[in-house]
Amino acid sequence: MKQDIILCGVGGQGILSIATIIGWAALKEGIHLKQAEVHGMSQRGGDVQSNLRLSDAPISSDLIAHGACDLIISLEPMEALRYVQYLNPNGWVITNTTPFVNIPNYPEMEAVNEELKKQGNVIMIDVDAIAKEVKSPRSANMVLLGAAASVLEMLKPEQLLEGITNVFASKGEAIVETNIAAFKAGYEFAQKNK
Repeated sequence: MKQDIILCGVGGQGILSIATIIGWAALKEGIHLKQAEVHGMSQRGGDVQSNLRLSDAPISSDLIAHGACDLIISLEPMEALRYVQYLNPNGWVITNTTPFVNIPNYPEMEAVNEELKKQGNVIMIDVDAIAKEVKSPRSANMVLLGAAASVLEMLKPEQLLEGITNVFASKGEAIVETNIAAFKAGYEFAQKNK
C-alpha cells in the first residue's frame, strides 16, 4: 500500500508543521517515508510545497509524478489548483476556501472554486473560520490536517493526534489541547461533507 501526498500553501500558514506531524506518525508506525520540500523564496507569503510519500515498502524517489498523487492538502485554494495536474483520477483535494491574496492578479474566487470542484473528490473547508470557532485561530493548519485525516488511508486519526501531542509538547499543554481541538473540528467537518 502507498499514498502520495502534496502539501501546499504559502509561507507562514503551517504546511511544514502538517508534514512534520504526518511524518512523525508514519515513522512511529514503521511506514516508509520520503519527503521533498520547496520553500517559496524563504519568506512569508511565498509558495510552499512538500511532496510526502508513504508506503509499506521502501520508496526510491521523493518526488511525485504527474498523475500519481493520491491527496493534495492545501491551505490556499489557488495553490491547490497549481498542483491538480499531479492528481490521479481517484485522488482527493482537501483545501482551505480562504484565499491568501499575495499577487495583484489573483483570480476571482468563483473561478478558482469552479476549477477545484471539477476535480471530483474535493473537500472545501473554511479552516480559518473553524479555527476561530474552536477558539484557536492560529491552528487553522490543524483544522486542515483533521479534514485530510478523513481520507488519509495509511494513518488513523489517533496516530495523527499522537503526532500533534509529540510535535507541540514543548510548547505546553494548552497549545497541544488547542491544536487537538482544531484537528477534531476539521475531522468532523470532513466526515459530514465527503
